[in-house]
Amino acid sequence: MRHIISILLQNEAGALARVANLFSARGYNIESLNVAPTNNENVSRLTLVTTGSDEVIDQISKQLGKLVDVVNVIDMTDDDHIERELALFKLQLRDASRGDLATLVAELGGRILDDHGGHFTVELIGGSNDIDRFMVSIADDVEIVTVVRSGAMAAARGAPILKPI
Repeated sequence: MRHIISILLQNEAGALARVANLFSARGYNIESLNVAPTNNENVSRLTLVTTGSDEVIDQISKQLGKLVDVVNVIDMTDDDHIERELALFKLQLRDASRGDLATLVAELGGRILDDHGGHFTVELIGGSNDIDRFMVSIADDVEIVTVVRSGAMAAARGAPILKPI
């Protein structure tokens, strides 16, 4: 099962490497990883997507909690949360016109950021499934030249469930 793990960690050199090494040493795969500072310059939020049984994810969370740089860990999967991902696509038209592409992109909630030399840069923000669906739906009309995805980000609905200790 897919899990989104949100981690607050000290903004120290090597903190991210220690988290990645924990996964690598135990043979766990990281599907996506997103790290950025929070409003506290000493703490960063790391959002990690991985797959595994509930027991494996519980074990991972406990092991993460033992790392010296980790402030807090929560598996967002079972909590009510909002998930978003940013994707940028470089597209080239096949048979469709620019108008057809613009309509298709707008229908799917995207924006055309750039049209340069027949190549279009499109932005889409949504859940991971939304972005996957977008790629499938445009595949017949355009050539997907480049895909850049941020990886999942998640925040709890309502009161915060992940805050520094």
